Amino acid sequence: MNENYQRDVIVYGSYFWDFYNKQSDDVQTKIDWVIGLVRSLRIVPIRFLKYLEGTDGLYEIRIKLNNNNYRVFCCFDKGRIVILFNGFQKKTEKTPKQEIERATKLKHQYYEEKQAK
Repeated sequence: MNENYQRDVIVYGSYFWDFYNKQSDDVQTKIDWVIGLVRSLRIVPIRFLKYLEGTDGLYEIRIKLNNNNYRVFCCFDKGRIVILFNGFQKKTEKTPKQEIERATKLKHQYYEEKQAK
């Protein structure tokens, strides 16, 4: 990891923590590790961070542990700040539309609150 590169990671609302706190210690450790990669790598491999096509700047942090897949939605603010929204365990090939809609709504709320300050 490049010690000189650092992104700030901010959790918006409680959705991420609600998801995170329900996971086993092994899953939490893996989530922490992958978020650490997002925080410290200048170029994050697509297997850990992927842009969601058809969205307005929404990304998914991708966590795989054993045969289970987990996703945490996020976006970038000012390039070096990562805002975490909701997370879920992925059980199908496609990302559920309602999860994307929830993340999109949270992203809009984040920017509305930021502008109001």
